[in-house]
Amino acid sequence: MIFSTPLIKGRLIKRYKRFLADVELDGGEMITAHVANPGSMMGLKDDGLTVWLSLSDNPKRKLPYSWELVEVDGALVGINTAHPNGIVAEAIEGGQIEALAGYEALTREVKYGTNSRIDILLSGGGKPDCYVEVKNVTLKRDDSLAEFPDSVTARGAKHLKELVSMVEQGHRAVMFYLIQRTDCTKFRIAADIDPVYAAAFREAIAAGVEIICYDCHITTSEIRPGSIIPVIP
Repeated sequence: MIFSTPLIKGRLIKRYKRFLADVELDGGEMITAHVANPGSMMGLKDDGLTVWLSLSDNPKRKLPYSWELVEVDGALVGINTAHPNGIVAEAIEGGQIEALAGYEALTREVKYGTNSRIDILLSGGGKPDCYVEVKNVTLKRDDSLAEFPDSVTARGAKHLKELVSMVEQGHRAVMFYLIQRTDCTKFRIAADIDPVYAAAFREAIAAGVEIICYDCHITTSEIRPGSIIPVIP
């Protein structure tokens, strides 16, 4: 994914009400940016951190600025949860995700299960339909170890159970964790933060749901998947 316009550098003043952040731009102007991230953003919202914003030219937007990246200990982190589905879809279509290659069609946001929508549905090519759920990973508490989730997510546990249901119906199901950080080499589930999600994760694996985890190459110009990252217990 390439940012459509150059990002604007600033300094984080505070994040509040989940979806708002006050930022001081490099020129000294104070603005309020939209934060497209419902999680806790643990470790990514400290006052004074360097951030990068995109600026929309849509006159109907109440908040034209969106928070895209933050720099933490020299690493860039993508915090916008609106991007991962598109990043993964582009990579699949470009043949960059070997485990998900060989399908004829890719469709996004397809209704399935119980009042759910799958992020990506792969079909054709003589293969069973493949249901791919994408999760954005930004949490790091230990050296080089990415974790998910960063807060309790009943919705995330539901998605795992929906994927299990697809496997039981004879389809292929994949949970794809995209680490939007440049400083992690391994991944695990943050069971201490959400033990219910951790239990659902274990049950999903036992039922045949596949786990794929990639890190990202991140610059102030683009974000794209990097390498496969091992999942540890």
